[in-house]
Amino acid sequence: MPEAPPAEPPPLSAATTMRDLLAAYPGAQRALFARYHIGGCSSCAFRPDETLAELCARNENIPVEEMIAHLQDSHEGDAQILVEPAEFEALRQGGAPVLDIRTREEFDAVQIPGAQLFSNDLIQAIFGTWDKAAPVLIYDHSGTRCLDAAAYLIGHGFAQTKALRGGIDAYAQQVDPSLPRYRIEFDD
Repeated sequence: MPEAPPAEPPPLSAATTMRDLLAAYPGAQRALFARYHIGGCSSCAFRPDETLAELCARNENIPVEEMIAHLQDSHEGDAQILVEPAEFEALRQGGAPVLDIRTREEFDAVQIPGAQLFSNDLIQAIFGTWDKAAPVLIYDHSGTRCLDAAAYLIGHGFAQTKALRGGIDAYAQQVDPSLPRYRIEFDD
């Protein structure tokens, strides 16, 4: 059965909260930090219930429409990095290396066949010996953090890096149902 295309995120407005923005646009925090130095540290943080209008007002009155345009442009670029589970699997079967950016515990519990756990030693090997023109695949649990890791590798010249939309959770649903699925509980 063919997969449905990913849903378009809801339109952004001055009233969009940061919580809703980050849920619909996974790379938004990276985009805000790269252009406006917003959201990367405690001095430039934002609240989940803060609106785009409020965020712009307290950051030198950035025009809201300018910020929205930047977020939408960044999202379109991110869409070129994300791949659906079936495409990820085809690239994996074609020999593309697979990087897992989850925790050691998650990796030890379940992993996509052939994946390597991302570590400082591995990143040094990647930068020193891997072919920058070849595809590299990255995944996490649900697809929320792998986009940032992919952008990092792309920024270092690995232009064919792809991130798994929906993470190992989507992979287990759509490609390999034998992989156990799990939930992560966070302390509030």
